Amino acid sequence: MATKTVELVVSPREPHFVGDGFRVHNFIPSAYRLDMQRMDPVIMMDYNSRYYFEPSEIPKGVGVHPHRGFETVTIAYKGKVEHHDSGGGGGIIGEGDVQWMTAASGVLHKEFHEKEWSKKGGDFQMVQLWINLPAKDKMSTPKYQSIENAAMSRYKLENNSGEIEIIAGEYEGLKGSASTFTPLHLFNAKLKKGATANFSFPNNYNTALLVIEGDIKVNSTEEAPTDHFVLMANDGEVFTIEATNDAIVLILSGEPINEPIAAHGPFVMNSKQELMQAFDDFNKGKFGYLED
Repeated sequence: MATKTVELVVSPREPHFVGDGFRVHNFIPSAYRLDMQRMDPVIMMDYNSRYYFEPSEIPKGVGVHPHRGFETVTIAYKGKVEHHDSGGGGGIIGEGDVQWMTAASGVLHKEFHEKEWSKKGGDFQMVQLWINLPAKDKMSTPKYQSIENAAMSRYKLENNSGEIEIIAGEYEGLKGSASTFTPLHLFNAKLKKGATANFSFPNNYNTALLVIEGDIKVNSTEEAPTDHFVLMANDGEVFTIEATNDAIVLILSGEPINEPIAAHGPFVMNSKQELMQAFDDFNKGKFGYLED
């Protein structure tokens, strides 16, 4: 099989706040050729790099807002987040956990630092992804998946040099517990210094890496330090990651949906007409009710 090469190594953009609880660098979509189509079905990535939040009696976060047409996936590396939505989904995710909300036909939701964690403060580090849905599923019933770290499948690397946590998709025959609408692989590679891990995805799958901690080399040549994003080219199937320091790397690879993307604010549909309908339905209260 041919080697999948590195197309871009992207440094983090200037951070901005989403609400008052998430200090994020936006990698997708951005000006680096990384529009929504380029990483389809991953159409948005906000990365809250490690940041210290002072103790607060009032939890910081994002108040009630709507979504339709896609899924939000939040991966917690440091800190705790509490989520509630109008579909009845909700819960607390802590370090290593994942929450997977399928907005689909429409939900209201809110996300805040967990109350007791907020009172103590601490380092906070999260990734939020938007995963697009194919047209046939955009108006399906909303759902919520809570994926606890302890329940994740893990592939142990040789010589106790690290492990691959499988959130979604499959690695070396082990499957992640997340249910997806289209083929999607989502892993955390946790590697000790000097460890290597091999990956193989179809060449048409859009594939990228985010260095959460440490420093890595891809295919023994391309260096990527902490908080950098690596876009892989669609020119091969296999590649290797080597940790030049102890590292945690988020790996994303998915089959592109290859449908028109019409996005505005919290809605991602296939046409302008569908976007207008989403705003109309939201204004008419069809997304349910959720207290602020």
